[in-house]
Amino acid sequence: MSYTRLYRRTEDGTLEFREAWHDTEAGQFVVNHGTVGHQSTTDSADDVDAAAGEALLTAFEAQCAEDGFGPVPEDEQWRLVAQFALKTAQGTERDRSLERQAVQALSAHFAWRGLGTVEGSEISGGRLNVFVRCVEPGKAVAAAKTCLREATSDFTKLSLAVAPATDPEAFRLKHAPAGVRSFSL
Repeated sequence: MSYTRLYRRTEDGTLEFREAWHDTEAGQFVVNHGTVGHQSTTDSADDVDAAAGEALLTAFEAQCAEDGFGPVPEDEQWRLVAQFALKTAQGTERDRSLERQAVQALSAHFAWRGLGTVEGSEISGGRLNVFVRCVEPGKAVAAAKTCLREATSDFTKLSLAVAPATDPEAFRLKHAPAGVRSFSL
């Protein structure tokens, strides 16, 4: 599958995104666009072969560049960690199910709003960590709280922290259960 996501900041500071992909198995070319943090609008074309899909993707990228869209520089990106406290150090089957639920929920929620992408997850030291790269940390925290409240049964054990992508160890706690005042991986 060929894929690209690009951004631009408007004069009033709003961050917009456009993304396109060609799904060769489905023969579909999809364009998705909107304001970061809000549900996007999607258009698609069916029966698109590989050569036509690549041509459409090239044309899409050229039009985006002409309209002022481009990649977000590394120093303007953020890392968000959604962390759940677990009852055991290694996790249980229930915790692995929670991990799948959280990764799926965050992946879908963030993708359709142009907020970012899930980079991975791990269970260790009595914690489940889901790692997300994002472009708007405030909106990402709000979106993570919303989607994880709806998608998981363990919301009361959720902590959220963000750090600049260029300093991934400088996490600052943005949401936590009552009594939790610090964050560590």
